[in-house]
Amino acid sequence: MAEDLKLSRGISREETYKEIIPQINALVVGETDLIANLANITAVLKEAFGFLWIGFYFVKGKELVLGPFQGSVACTRIQKGRGVCGLAWLEKKAIVVADVEQFPGHIACSSQSKSEIVVPVLKNDEVHLILDIDSDQLDDFSEIDDKYLKEIIRIVEQVIA
Repeated sequence: MAEDLKLSRGISREETYKEIIPQINALVVGETDLIANLANITAVLKEAFGFLWIGFYFVKGKELVLGPFQGSVACTRIQKGRGVCGLAWLEKKAIVVADVEQFPGHIACSSQSKSEIVVPVLKNDEVHLILDIDSDQLDDFSEIDDKYLKEIIRIVEQVIA
């Protein structure tokens, strides 16, 4: 696939996901480098939705370590069970936070972050990566994001060695 992203303007968030998921799949098919694939996925999500921050964290030992991302400077390391990302890792499930100020133990990497969605990437029932997306809008994420980000995560799970 050419590295041109085709985006329609004026369509719903769900329609945008439906439009980008095949393009993400085409970008990663045949590419074996995980970093390259994650970098392209974050770029597609940033361009499609303009979220404040989008990135992946790698599980390394007992902490999450920053990987490819789009946005401002981020937290480099997060302990298991700490913050939204650490809790998603611990519980092996996606977490949607409507207002990060109301989330106990939220790690504020950016004061502009208002809401967040975190989705773990599993292989053999173990978390290998975390997808973290922050928005500068309150209550910006819904079941639509949860559903389609999990589809994108399934693509990622297929390319993890």
